[in-house]
Amino acid sequence: MLTVTAPAKVNLHLEVLGLRSDGFHELAMVMQSIDLADSLQFTNTADAQITLRCDDPSLSTGADNLVLKAAMLLRSRSGFSELGVSMHLEKRIPIGAGLAGGSSDGAAALVGLNALWGLGYTPAALESMAAELGSDMPFCVAGGTQLCFGRGELLEPVAPTTEGLAVLLVKDPLVSVSTPWAYQRCKELKGMDYLEGEMAFEQCRQNLREAPWLQPLRAECPPPLRNDLQVVVAPETQAVQASLQLLKMLPNTLAVAMSGSGPSCFALFRDQDQCDQAAADLGPQLKAAGLKAWTCSFRSDGVRIAS
Repeated sequence: MLTVTAPAKVNLHLEVLGLRSDGFHELAMVMQSIDLADSLQFTNTADAQITLRCDDPSLSTGADNLVLKAAMLLRSRSGFSELGVSMHLEKRIPIGAGLAGGSSDGAAALVGLNALWGLGYTPAALESMAAELGSDMPFCVAGGTQLCFGRGELLEPVAPTTEGLAVLLVKDPLVSVSTPWAYQRCKELKGMDYLEGEMAFEQCRQNLREAPWLQPLRAECPPPLRNDLQVVVAPETQAVQASLQLLKMLPNTLAVAMSGSGPSCFALFRDQDQCDQAAADLGPQLKAAGLKAWTCSFRSDGVRIAS
C-alpha cells in the first residue's frame, strides 16, 4: 500500500490577461500550496482493474473523476495494459471551492502510480501529462510557490517564503462555483478591457516576476492578493460577499481575497498564532453565517508520497 498527500492551493495573484487563440484565457498567477490536504491510498492489484472509492459520497468516483482519468492516462502511456490498482480517496479539501482539490487528487494519482508501478517518469514528464488533464494539475505536482502562466500550466518556481505566513480559509459548504461560468462571466463583463497579443501578455508576466512582494514572500511586504475573478463572482455569490466581509473585520490581517473561481475566501496572517486566534474570535459569526473555517500554513511542496 502507498499513500500520497494532495494539498490544496490558494491564489495569491490571479490576473486575467486576455483570450488565447485556442479560446482559453491567458493568465498570470501566483499559486501557493497550503497544508489542507486530501489523502490518496493505493493498493497494487496487477489485474488490469483500476478502481476508486471515496469517503465522501457526494463525490463521483466514475470516469469523470480526475483520479481515474490520471490513472488511465498513465497506464496508457506506460504500455503495460495489465497494470491495476485499487485507490481510496480521503477528502479534506472542500469540493468545488476554488482550491484545486480535484486537480491535486489527479496529480496525486500520477505521482503515486508512477511510484507504485515503478514506471520511472521524471517530475517534468508527470507535469506534462498533468497539463493534458487540467490547467491546475502541473502546479499540484510541483507545488510550493509558483508563477503560473498560459492557462496556468506553465510554471516558474518562486523562492519559498522565509516566514511562517498562515491562512484562515472560509467557505460555505452548501455553495460551489463553476469555473467555466466564472471565466465566461469575466469575458462578458470585462472582455472589452482584455489585452491582445503576446507582447502585451509578456509585459504583464515580467511585471509579476519583478513584483517586490515575491522577493521572497514575507510578512513585511505581504502580497496584495489580486483576483480578477473575484470582481465578477462576488456580486453574484452571497457566500463570497459574506466571507470577505467577515474576514476583513479581523485585526492583524495582511490581506483578504477569494481563491481561484471561488467561493472559498481567505485571509493572510503573519504567523499561525495570530491565524488561530482570528479563527477562534470569528467562530460565532462564521457559525451564524453557515461558513466552515480552516487554519492552514504554506507548504513548500506539492503532492508527495507519505508512506
